[in-house]
Amino acid sequence: MPNFAGAPLAGVVRAGVVESVHSGHLVLINSDGSVRAAVGDVDAPMYPRSSIKSFQAAAMVRNGLKVSPQELAMVCASHSGAPNHFQVVESILAGAGLTVADLQNTIDYPLGRAEKAAWGTNPPSRLAQGCSGKHAGMLATCVVNGWNTSTYLDPEHPLQVAIRQEIQTLIGGSVLSTTVDGCGAPLFLISTRNFARGAHTMRVSSDPVYQEVISACMAHPEMVAGVGRLTTTLMQQVPGLFMKDGAEAVELMSLEDGRACVFKVGDGSDRAFPAIVKAVLSAWNIDADIETVPVKGGGRVTGEIRVSPALHQL
Repeated sequence: MPNFAGAPLAGVVRAGVVESVHSGHLVLINSDGSVRAAVGDVDAPMYPRSSIKSFQAAAMVRNGLKVSPQELAMVCASHSGAPNHFQVVESILAGAGLTVADLQNTIDYPLGRAEKAAWGTNPPSRLAQGCSGKHAGMLATCVVNGWNTSTYLDPEHPLQVAIRQEIQTLIGGSVLSTTVDGCGAPLFLISTRNFARGAHTMRVSSDPVYQEVISACMAHPEMVAGVGRLTTTLMQQVPGLFMKDGAEAVELMSLEDGRACVFKVGDGSDRAFPAIVKAVLSAWNIDADIETVPVKGGGRVTGEIRVSPALHQL
């Protein structure tokens, strides 16, 4: 039976009383690849969701995708849906002789709050959906190789087979099973421990493919997420930090010396992300300016989200 609860990662504290608890699984990897800390059931199966986009992008680059660093960062992105995001997605498609009509990702509204408000009464679209950059990269890779662009989401399509192989190479193990992600692309089941191992491998490897992917994201963090989002803000603030969040509360973090962390919050809520990320960075002796989520009552702050004792000891 899967461990649904995991171990406490953070709690909502109101007036000194723990009101709610966010449990989950977390792995912290040292620069030499050894495990510094493991909280929860880190060998239980988990879906990495969009946190794994850098792995997917690496498979695309290895199979001939040639785009600018800004465009490659967009291939790795869960973008907020700002106009500059749309322009880069369309640029990737145009470079492959394609248009937005060729995208097969799920139709949705922009991911960012401000961007969604600015979208107004416009209908949802494939371009606005946060994974459109990844899908544009997938299509462009298909064009380079002469692969069918109409079936690129089939798990047995050559592109998806290459992505699965790339993931397995990075994590040093087999994908446990395959399903469909929210955007419509194949989603591969792995473990938190193996995912963190892959994040470490990507940073310490001399493979130019991995270096190209990470360098592109760190050079263009505004593409990877968006203005005001934790991922973009911290990548701009902390030299050498790579971050990628995913749906259902998954986070990947890594540094250029190979230190890495992956965590999954079991209830799928990301409201404890600032507190958990701050604890991880503190364990790495990095003091980052992170705005925590306040706990309010009657319009004023009455508490805070605090990490569990296990995370204080990272």
